[in-house]
Amino acid sequence: MRLLGPLRERDFALLWTGSVVSMLGDGIFIVALPFAVLDRSDSAATLSLVGLAWSLGMVGFLLVGGVLADRTDKRRVLILGDVIRLAALAVAATLSLAGALDLWELILLAACYGVGEGLSAPAMGAIVPELVPEPVLLPANALYGASRPLALRLAGPALGGLVVGLAGTSGAFLVDAVTFVLSIACLVAIRTRPRALPDAEPLRAQLREAARFVRSQTWLWATLVGAAVSLLAFMGPVEVLLPFRVKEELGSTAAAFGLVLAAGGAGSALGSLLVGHFGTPRAQVTFLYWMWGLSMIGLCGYGLAQSVWQLVLCGIVYGVFGGAGNPVWTTLMQVRVPPGLRGRVGSLDWLVSVGLTPVSFALTGPLAAAFGAQATLVAAGAVAAVVTIGLLYLVPGLRDDQPRSSAATSSANVG
Repeated sequence: MRLLGPLRERDFALLWTGSVVSMLGDGIFIVALPFAVLDRSDSAATLSLVGLAWSLGMVGFLLVGGVLADRTDKRRVLILGDVIRLAALAVAATLSLAGALDLWELILLAACYGVGEGLSAPAMGAIVPELVPEPVLLPANALYGASRPLALRLAGPALGGLVVGLAGTSGAFLVDAVTFVLSIACLVAIRTRPRALPDAEPLRAQLREAARFVRSQTWLWATLVGAAVSLLAFMGPVEVLLPFRVKEELGSTAAAFGLVLAAGGAGSALGSLLVGHFGTPRAQVTFLYWMWGLSMIGLCGYGLAQSVWQLVLCGIVYGVFGGAGNPVWTTLMQVRVPPGLRGRVGSLDWLVSVGLTPVSFALTGPLAAAFGAQATLVAAGAVAAVVTIGLLYLVPGLRDDQPRSSAATSSANVG
């Protein structure tokens, strides 16, 4: 099967296995953390504070992760990110089992988790082209794109709801910690360890080089701007108000919240699998924007739904369209960005895209208090959809997206 072809590459198979295991743990974590917070406070504003800590931790270390990914062994950067999250989870699980885990410590846990993600994200995107040949990149990214929601948003949350029900949030934190041990073991076993050539340029000069490249590519800078505005609109409302609605407004459990997330994961996996099997239209950027735009419309349903099963249906719609777009974007980044810039451009991608999420989390609590959780969710999805699809037709040259196989080579010396 074409989609499974990349797994014949030993090092990619190890990377994929470790990633799937750790994402399974992440899926458990995203159920356990909000319910641990809600056990100590029933306020949406408190959930916003925890989300703010996570987003600040991630945003603060994205550029560091990007520079490290270009200058050192990407495998070691990934290990470092896993070790930080493992340590934070081990401490949280220990304190929770002892009955001594307070709200401020949950905020610190979220911040440390964000730091680990910020360091790892650019390296993960940059290492895949070093482990598989270019013709296999789209299937590799589609496989990863399908596996991520299956683990992070389907199996992980479903398991998380079960673990929280049986062993409490402390047990869930402990299980997540074990998944990072297994992920680290897979990363250590990777034999292919390419290194970038040492670069004597100061950090600022290296980041300026990456920024110049981003500004020179319409498809790249426009997408980052659109993602920043869209994530500002919906990240805080979805991450904070969805669990709040499930527990406080619909009176349901962690297992129900896990089911809603699992539905989104199943939809996203299906979207990625379809792209991996059938490929994409020639106008890849246009396809990408429409998929992401339609997925944002699906988010409106989170505010309109009046029962858990309706939330599940909305999650499937959101997941299918988002999952179809994600492997296309990942492949564009890997094919069109020069190898020596992939880590730094990847970190700028993450930084610009999620840079406003701390603001989103900070605003969610007050907006929900003023207008209600349902209205805030509907408005968030609508704004994100309009911005995403609108940019496609407002930015000159954005739809002129014919593939350029030599783009990475010809742009290597931009600036």
